[in-house]
Amino acid sequence: MTKDNPPIDELLSAYDVVDNWRSSHGYPINTFQATLRKKLKTMDSDALVAQRLKRMPSIIGKLKRFKSMKLARMQDLGGIRAVMSDMDKVRELEENYKKSNFRHDLVSTKDYIAKPKDSGYRSIHLVYKYQNPKVTAYDGLYVELQIRSKIQHSWATAVETIGTFIDHGLKSSEGPKEWLDFFSLAGSAFAHLEGTEPVLKYSHKDKKTTFAETLKEAERLCIYDKLIAFSIAAEKIHTDKKKGIYHLIILNLEEKTVSIQGYSQKNLELANREYAKLEKRIAIGEDLQVVLVSAGSIENLHRAYPNYFLDTNEFIKQLRLIEKDM
Repeated sequence: MTKDNPPIDELLSAYDVVDNWRSSHGYPINTFQATLRKKLKTMDSDALVAQRLKRMPSIIGKLKRFKSMKLARMQDLGGIRAVMSDMDKVRELEENYKKSNFRHDLVSTKDYIAKPKDSGYRSIHLVYKYQNPKVTAYDGLYVELQIRSKIQHSWATAVETIGTFIDHGLKSSEGPKEWLDFFSLAGSAFAHLEGTEPVLKYSHKDKKTTFAETLKEAERLCIYDKLIAFSIAAEKIHTDKKKGIYHLIILNLEEKTVSIQGYSQKNLELANREYAKLEKRIAIGEDLQVVLVSAGSIENLHRAYPNYFLDTNEFIKQLRLIEKDM
């Protein structure tokens, strides 16, 4: 066996170690979610809040891409996301966090809206180091807060959905060049829709040119047909009917079905164990995607993680708006 292909028992043992460290971030992100929801009550009643523990394939991929990366220094194992109604609300929430008397230490700020990634990705990332004098066991753990608009969320959803079905990590800028170029261009077009900075490599193109080229590529790649074909019918989404604040979403890529398992607050440990079991099944070859999240109702769950339901309707809606603007 090589280093890249360890024995299966060694691989599964490593999964247990990573899962134990990842699970420890559950308490801190619960604390952050409560604070965030309180802020949004008066700021943006239509905002969407979701939290998640980073998926194992994403953790492994990041460790491979960044050779100096250590698990203990990974800042996005525990993440919480706010999807705001528009850009004004995005900036308002960002300023609120930066100016508020927050006991947790802000250790990193990345503004991918003012300076979008080459991939087209746009969002605000605020990374905090958790501090709680009443529960010191979690002190020092990182929690990443992402703040993005609905338009930015629709772009990210489409990237993940297409990446899932062509079996490439487009989200990590890996995969066919034509798809990477399309989403980079689309990200720049969506920036024009919101009146924000375009992707640097397209900054020399005006709004009209960017829109025209985006639509041309969408047609060439048959974007509309592909996204619609990837959608899962509502009757194929199965829930176990259990109420809970945590949901394990399981996407079966072969059968194109989604199942959702609910867990209460007191059963979080059980949810984490089931999450780990499913990821081990993926590690040995099952064609599944799974994530453990908290987003409130099933309806909110669908809105927060549409890529797990293969729902890219909002992305298609934005492309239609670009067509009307031409």
